[in-house]
Amino acid sequence: MSLFPKSAFGQTVFFVGALLLVNQIMSYITVTLYVIKPTFEQANLMLAKQVKTVFIDWEDGVEVSSGLSDVFFEITGIEVMTQREAYINGLGDAKEYTLLSQSMSEQLNGSARVRISQGDPIVYWVEAPQAPGYWVRVPLTGFSEAKLEFLVFYLSSIGFLSVLGGWWFARHLNRPLRALQTAAGRVGVGDFSTRLVESGATEVIEVTKAFNQMSKGIAELESDRRLLMAGVSHDLRTPLTRIRLATEMMSDDEDYLKEGIIDDIEDMNAIIDQFIEYLRHHNSSEMMLEDINTVVEDVVNVEQKHQRTIQLSTQASLPSVLLNTVALKRVLTNMIENAIRYSDGAISVSTEFSKEHSSVLIKVQDRGPGIPESELETVFEPFKQGDQARGSEGSGLGLAIIKRIVTTHGGTVRLRNRKQGGLSAEVLLPVMHVNQN
Repeated sequence: MSLFPKSAFGQTVFFVGALLLVNQIMSYITVTLYVIKPTFEQANLMLAKQVKTVFIDWEDGVEVSSGLSDVFFEITGIEVMTQREAYINGLGDAKEYTLLSQSMSEQLNGSARVRISQGDPIVYWVEAPQAPGYWVRVPLTGFSEAKLEFLVFYLSSIGFLSVLGGWWFARHLNRPLRALQTAAGRVGVGDFSTRLVESGATEVIEVTKAFNQMSKGIAELESDRRLLMAGVSHDLRTPLTRIRLATEMMSDDEDYLKEGIIDDIEDMNAIIDQFIEYLRHHNSSEMMLEDINTVVEDVVNVEQKHQRTIQLSTQASLPSVLLNTVALKRVLTNMIENAIRYSDGAISVSTEFSKEHSSVLIKVQDRGPGIPESELETVFEPFKQGDQARGSEGSGLGLAIIKRIVTTHGGTVRLRNRKQGGLSAEVLLPVMHVNQN
């Protein structure tokens, strides 16, 4: 799993945080190289001079008088101790620093050792080459752990506040984009009345204007589509009705001709119904939480009129599904009628819960010739019909209608050839509340 965020908000926060982190690291390095290191080198140089002063009267390893040492200690606070005395006074807890030892050795013209005891105050220990076995104790009253801790706290606080400011900036910058995402989702489910407030950065304002214009254009197209549906339904059905009435009045010796005309009229009405159904848009406001088993049972009971065996198998206690009952019944009716049209044996209809997809799965299976694998996806396109093995009846909109309605419900539809022969049409509909039982 990738740790890099996918959302624009997350990516903005990530990049801002990364830049601030790099800035903090560079700040630490800069302070260390150009402030702390020169300061310690300068302090080390001054201490080396003081150490030289301490041992200026040492000749051949002979220690100066204790009186002179006491006077020097009172003036400078610097003491000279034997190794035993030094350990008693905290040398054992001091940490040796190689770089400082090397610098001190250069200043004292010999091998010197430097150790530092952390405390209040910090104590600088030096073993000079002029007096091996003796340690010079130098208290550094200008440094303390408290001040270093405050520096660390200060730098950490600055970093935290910088990241917090970057997070707020990214949130402010991405707020219009999130509103745009929400509005686009509403348009996707048929709510074309959504309008966004044009605010934010110049680029975001331009995108918002383009979205509002697009939403307005889609609303106008939706209005034209509804007008087209009404025109098709009224202007075409009216002459067909007149033709049907005129046909019914034909003489009995023209029955062969009358039956053919009536069949053609019924086919035309069926095609008109499919065109209207394909053009119809099902809004999310028309959907309600329903029991999918009840809907499937209603459709199967109606389709029993074909005098074909339909085996129904439903899983009990399925979670509710947000759906348009009329539209889903249309889907199931098309699926069952296709199975009946292209097969001779029994039809099986089943429902179950798919944990893998967190969806309700509806299957309609037949024992017909199936569809070539290369055509399983293309048959969902408008006016596309399956291979001649499954016939060429209808307008070619049945599967296109199924796919459009299922997609509107946020689901997926797929066709699979069964190993034992026949076709399995499967619809996956997402659930709103997963049953925990």
